[in-house]
Amino acid sequence: MVRLQVNPTRIELNKCKTRLKAAIKGHKLLKDKSDEMIRQFLQLAKDAKLLRNELDIKLKSTLEKFVFARAISDVSLIENIFNVPKFSMKIAVEQKSIMGVSIPKYSIVDDEDDSNKSIFNYSLNMTVPKLDEAVLSMQSLKLKLFELAQKEKACSLLSVEIEKTRRRVNALEHIMIPQLNETISYIQMKLDENERSALARLMQVKDALEKQEN
Repeated sequence: MVRLQVNPTRIELNKCKTRLKAAIKGHKLLKDKSDEMIRQFLQLAKDAKLLRNELDIKLKSTLEKFVFARAISDVSLIENIFNVPKFSMKIAVEQKSIMGVSIPKYSIVDDEDDSNKSIFNYSLNMTVPKLDEAVLSMQSLKLKLFELAQKEKACSLLSVEIEKTRRRVNALEHIMIPQLNETISYIQMKLDENERSALARLMQVKDALEKQEN
């Protein structure tokens, strides 16, 4: 391990020891943060997978109803019905924090003007029941689709932060902390050598003075 390039003095030794304490504390905090984010990520990923599997089944059933309705209806009629949407949708986005990571939370804002309106933008007499069932089914999945989008977005943001935190943890664990330990050992060795050299010189001076006195 390559040590830091510093002068082997007691001031530098104290600085390195202070930095080492801070690095060890920072490493522990980041490691704990990383572990908790991974735990939260795994739980979110598990929930998102279950929700996606559930939605895949329901969406498949809904699309089958659409296909069936299209097959037995006038294609131009179906296209005209869904050419212009009946409702506009307002989405509110809030932010919540998971271990310091800002996660968006989506919600649908209810419009009072739309609350009493039918979800169908066509006369039920014009279409086959399968089409009506498909529209109702899709309407019922709306909230779950938003929930899935929220969970998957949270997983994406957490995975980015986990990777950043992991790099910091590895840098502290495998680079900074070993470098500081190596530097501290080097400075301490140099200071001990200097002390031994100074002591040897004092002994020589003492011997010389004793010889002069004799």
